[in-house]
Amino acid sequence: MKQAIFKAAAIVLATSAALTLLSGAAQAQTAEITIGVTLSATGPAASLGIPEKQAIGMLPKTLGGKPVRYVMLDDGTDPAAASKNARRLIEEDKVDAIIGSSTVPTSIAVATVAAEGKTPAIALSPFVPKPGWIAWSFSLPQPVGVMSAALLDDMAKRKVGSLAFIGYNDSYGEAWLKDIQPRVEAAGIKLVATERFARTDQSVAGQSVKVAASRPDAVLVVGSGTPAALPMTALRERGFKGAIYQTHGVANNDFLRVGGKAANGVVLPAGALLVAEQLPSSHPSKAVATDFVTRYEAKYGAGSRDLFAGYAYDAYLLLDKAAATAGKAAQPGTPAFRQALRDAIEGTTNLPATHGVISVSKTEHSVYDNASRVLVRIQDGGWRIVQ
Repeated sequence: MKQAIFKAAAIVLATSAALTLLSGAAQAQTAEITIGVTLSATGPAASLGIPEKQAIGMLPKTLGGKPVRYVMLDDGTDPAAASKNARRLIEEDKVDAIIGSSTVPTSIAVATVAAEGKTPAIALSPFVPKPGWIAWSFSLPQPVGVMSAALLDDMAKRKVGSLAFIGYNDSYGEAWLKDIQPRVEAAGIKLVATERFARTDQSVAGQSVKVAASRPDAVLVVGSGTPAALPMTALRERGFKGAIYQTHGVANNDFLRVGGKAANGVVLPAGALLVAEQLPSSHPSKAVATDFVTRYEAKYGAGSRDLFAGYAYDAYLLLDKAAATAGKAAQPGTPAFRQALRDAIEGTTNLPATHGVISVSKTEHSVYDNASRVLVRIQDGGWRIVQ
């Protein structure tokens, strides 16, 4: 009788253990990944944040083979709000990673909080993570140095001898000014005027008068989205006939709409997505970029493609590959998973994306290099590759 009882108990224990193992295995397979998103869907950078938000809304329901939930917040182009959003996402929503934000100042705010919370953050603006941030922050848009070099090459071909600068009075404008000054000096180009403006300015009349009075061969406008059209339009209204350069911060259709005829002939560096169909078949991003453009424009209309939507999609591609690796080491929602996810992102090499090929290392968290840029001219309301 006792033997029968012991045998029955053993069967129960064995069955319970087996069920526990099966339950654990099923839980491991279905554990949900949570991704926080903070974007500038309103405010001066809304023309960047809105397409990014639209791209996030198109993403698959899985990440690295696991279910995924996106918690999306708007920071209104305000660094203080971006910081608050990042803190909420980490402390309350317990996210495994953050995508955002849309501008350099808001991305810096997110990076600061992400470093404190030891949570991977993928910025959709071209800032270079600093010591203290670099362990946890990554930047998708091409860094300033990659893009400015392309503009200097074009200036050399045009034999530009003098250049005026008018840019944002924030970290984005400052980054470009610091980068461009030694480059123009080395190229023998004289910087004849340096003017600044705010993202929220409604007029740059005073700055444009000073720039025009310096009689430059070319002007570099450093801004993003529709506000960057303001200095360009003001200069054309004052009869400036020289070359105008913009940065990749303006590569969206809202800029074309606001800039109108004043944008015709403007040259800027951009990612492959902007001119996907014009890329040679050998370009490593052609297939990915063309596929994304086709799906995005099918949903939002012909010609609606947008670099910043592409950056948001590239963040997904980067996280998708990294999550598949991290999921083998730890469960979502844990510090161990966030660390594994960060390590996997850092180990990414040769990942084709909409703007180019993504490669990351322990010392380089700006993920795009010179191969990820094309030089583009605005012509008749459209984008054309400069051959």
